[in-house]
Amino acid sequence: MPAAAGKSDDEPPRYVRIGNALLAITEDVIYVGVAVLLTVSAGALLVSAAAGLSGLLDHSTSEVVLDVLDRLLLVFVMVELLFAVRITLRRREIVAEPFLIVGIIASIKEIIVTSVEAADYVGKGEKFVHAIVQVGVLGVVVLILALAAIMLRAKESQPEEGQGNAGSEAKKDANALKVRSGDPEI
Repeated sequence: MPAAAGKSDDEPPRYVRIGNALLAITEDVIYVGVAVLLTVSAGALLVSAAAGLSGLLDHSTSEVVLDVLDRLLLVFVMVELLFAVRITLRRREIVAEPFLIVGIIASIKEIIVTSVEAADYVGKGEKFVHAIVQVGVLGVVVLILALAAIMLRAKESQPEEGQGNAGSEAKKDANALKVRSGDPEI
């Protein structure tokens, strides 16, 4: 059956294109809503952390500082999630790295809080052991997430398979090595 005049066989019907456009707009509206809520939440946490410093006069310094640090690390998590939303809106794909960083920050936050609490559990047997095990597990989680982020960056820096200029890039690298090593043949 011949294709309609001016229309290719690969082009989807009009209703599919309209539906796709509506879904894309809906996605964008939802992502912008998430971004607004993250921004408001981060701002509220920042104000709350600043207000928490007023407790220095009434409570122990370590208690107040730990509480403020806990809130500030949550602000970092919110900001990193906001970055992930921005990247998703710009690239139209979900990028893994911001979520790995959020996991690292959240794990470090819990390590700090649990470590300070563990100091109060010294000599209390099972509570102390539980806190130390939790810190150890979270430390392993941080290492795994960091390794995953490093591997992801290394993968992203490599040319994709089948990429036409990958061979020419390799030649440029080889020529650069020859120049650096003093080999006059280029």
